[in-house]
Amino acid sequence: MAGAAPAQERLDTVVKIIAQSMVAEVCSIYLRRASGELELFATQGLKPEAVHSTRLRPGEGLVGEVARSAEPISLSDAPSHPSFSYRPETGEDPYHAFLGAPLLRGGRAIGVLVVQNRSERRYDEDEVEDIQTIAMVLAETVASGELLAQDELRDIEVAPHRPERLKGQRFAEGLAYGHVILHEAPVPPENLLAENQQVEEIRLREALIGLKANIDSILEGGQGKLAGQSFEVLETYRMFADDRGWNRSLEEAVRTGLTAEAAVDRVRNEHRARFAKARDPYIKERLHDFEDLANRLLRVLAGDQPGQRDLPDDAILVARNLGPADLLEYPRHKLKGLLLEEGSAASHAAIVARALQIPCVGRLMGVRDRLSEGDLVIVDGETGEAYLRPRPDMLSAVQSRMEVRHQRQAEFAKLRDVDAVTVDGQRVTLLTNAGLAVDLENLDATGAEGIGLFRTEFQFMVSEELPRLNSQTALYKLVLDTAGDRPVTFRTLDIGGDKVLPYLETEREENPALGRRAIRLGLDRPSLLRMQLRALLGAAAGRELRVMFPMIATVDEFRQARELMDKECDWARRRGRTLPRMLRVGAMIECPSLLWHLDALLPLTDFVSVGTNDLLQYMFAADRTNPLVAERYDPLSPPALRALAEIQRKCADTGTPVSVCGELAGRPLEAFALLTLGYTRLSAPAGGVGPVKRMILSTDLAAARRALPTLLGSSAGSVRGEFESLARKLNVAI
Repeated sequence: MAGAAPAQERLDTVVKIIAQSMVAEVCSIYLRRASGELELFATQGLKPEAVHSTRLRPGEGLVGEVARSAEPISLSDAPSHPSFSYRPETGEDPYHAFLGAPLLRGGRAIGVLVVQNRSERRYDEDEVEDIQTIAMVLAETVASGELLAQDELRDIEVAPHRPERLKGQRFAEGLAYGHVILHEAPVPPENLLAENQQVEEIRLREALIGLKANIDSILEGGQGKLAGQSFEVLETYRMFADDRGWNRSLEEAVRTGLTAEAAVDRVRNEHRARFAKARDPYIKERLHDFEDLANRLLRVLAGDQPGQRDLPDDAILVARNLGPADLLEYPRHKLKGLLLEEGSAASHAAIVARALQIPCVGRLMGVRDRLSEGDLVIVDGETGEAYLRPRPDMLSAVQSRMEVRHQRQAEFAKLRDVDAVTVDGQRVTLLTNAGLAVDLENLDATGAEGIGLFRTEFQFMVSEELPRLNSQTALYKLVLDTAGDRPVTFRTLDIGGDKVLPYLETEREENPALGRRAIRLGLDRPSLLRMQLRALLGAAAGRELRVMFPMIATVDEFRQARELMDKECDWARRRGRTLPRMLRVGAMIECPSLLWHLDALLPLTDFVSVGTNDLLQYMFAADRTNPLVAERYDPLSPPALRALAEIQRKCADTGTPVSVCGELAGRPLEAFALLTLGYTRLSAPAGGVGPVKRMILSTDLAAARRALPTLLGSSAGSVRGEFESLARKLNVAI
């Protein structure tokens, strides 16, 4: 089908090859016309004069039944089937065995592929699978418009085929249903060679300016909606648009005589080739950002204005993948859900979806080609599933679940001012995570008692140059002023690895996640860390200051970091500066190496916080951003729970305050497990505060802890089911 011959000639050749390879005496291809009729387009074995003459009415015969049901049909004696329809002009009367498969495009049958044999034989499963695969390839050729005009393809009216359920991965929680909107990427450029190089250089330069202005407008529009990691994502994405290497590559491509569009396409292909060689999943994930930038730049060159597409009020966006800016261009009040073929839960689109509370399911192979514009679809961000063209009873069930979710949100709102105390009187401190001053609004909305993790790296990632001391001090003071009497724990710079600053030159690392990141970078460049510590001390003058260092792997690293803090305190004293009323310095436990050196670390700290995200991925050697391995371990497994139990026990023995600020703290079942392990200080994402508080209020902690030794001693790979059973037995609201 990829040859240079006319499409009809290639189709005639294909039916001969299929008939020969499947040992079939007949192979025929029927394509659907706009009228709904199925026209015989090619055959090997039937009468040649029937080609383009024989047409079957909608639903007529076995071919019509295959198209109607959009499922393969295999029969050993076709003439005896009630749907069989004999057309004498085809000469198919001597054939008994029948196997037909639909040519599916966008979830609709646009044709049928048939093989037949004289003998009454039963086609096996492998043959059925083979003909379905061939039909899928043929459908792509038909969709190209060589056999049927694109206008006719668009006009084909076919009743939706059977409902489908696809299993993917949960990227953003929630439930939604609505009508499909397909996210289309620009087509490759038609004109490759420039007639005037200078004109193309000007077009490219102006398009880049327009691209950056467009992204800036999206960022400004997201100021009130996004915060923390989600806003960092967009700022990082904006930095990609400013990437000197990318801009230089585009300019050089134009100077070789290409049009601006061809230059964008060429550079995109070069990025694909380079990123494809990368082993690091994060690096590969960034390819999608450059792909999205290239697509947006092509749209600017074509004169398309973003955000002009008219959406239904219940739009479900379907795409192979998305960049974060593309997602934000769709009206938030109309966009109810998101389905992706690719990506990961750590992709930028997924992070923004979570920030905007848009249910998102990803890794849905083939979903883009199974749906058409306007199809009804359900996005189940709780189970990681998508339901295409759901039955009325399925839709009704989802509507009931959504109503329950709304009731729960109302219930969580009522708990805002209620203290987090268990049934047996155990007080739990429930905090929230943040990354920007605007995140502090969640303190009032959720009733969190403070901020257990404030990510300071955002300010560095949004700046085109290193933030000066005054600007750092102003931000930290604003955070403390806004929090008031509520505690705030600042995490020092966690950059490096997946967070790259364009103004800091760093060497390329084969495995950035295990490279010079976080505290390692701060210790290697002490002036960078000391400036931040100086800013924190200045902002907290006369108040309590809590600072913790991330990614501590050895006790010596913490000693060196604390020495830098002591030096900054001495520097402030010598100059008569007002120091914090109380200074507490802690460490994040994220590296498994500390599990065997807690006796040396804890006496040096004022508190510690467990970063379960990194701790567990390093324990199990499974990158949580890599969809191929992210689900190969369960946080509720005996090894993980024993490690967490050991940390809590050592902290209790030494009187060291300990909290958990990873994602586990924001999930009711996992937080229930943390309580049974003895953790009573949890820092959760804003959306997890309400569900976790409800769980705490319903928990008899003493009763739950009696079952803990059995769970920790289990030889199973996961005890999630056991924790769920225990929660049900004790009437814990999870």
